[in-house]
Amino acid sequence: MNFLVPWFPKRKGQYGDLLSLTDELDRVFHEGWRGFLDRDFLPERVWSPSVDLYETDENLVVKAELPGLDKKDIKLTLSDGLLTIAGERKQEKETKKKNYHRVESSYGSFQRVINLPVPVQADKIKADYKRGVLEITLPKAEEAKTKEIQIDVN
Repeated sequence: MNFLVPWFPKRKGQYGDLLSLTDELDRVFHEGWRGFLDRDFLPERVWSPSVDLYETDENLVVKAELPGLDKKDIKLTLSDGLLTIAGERKQEKETKKKNYHRVESSYGSFQRVINLPVPVQADKIKADYKRGVLEITLPKAEEAKTKEIQIDVN
């Protein structure tokens, strides 16, 4: 009999061993209940897409992994320095002649709220969605851009 076993990489850094221990305890607690409770009684899995945020000299860039979504299922809003990515991944209902042995995909509504570290120009934001990855480019406001200051030598 084959089983899927999740891989939990060992964390590094000052608190790596402690964080690895808490990860392991969480895994044991959650995995231990799987055989005990019927799947129908378990709460629906919460799906939250992975998000990366990085900064260049001119822009903030947000990348969100949204596999299986259509562009029309994604909503972006910006308010008071908070970027919200919301949407819904719908479960396929057409399952004729399919004998599932395991279902680990998560479905449902999601919302990610990202606190932007610097002010941006809201009227110049661009969003591009390709191959399941949403990339949002947020141009920094002038006051947020790094300025080089010349030093006069006397």
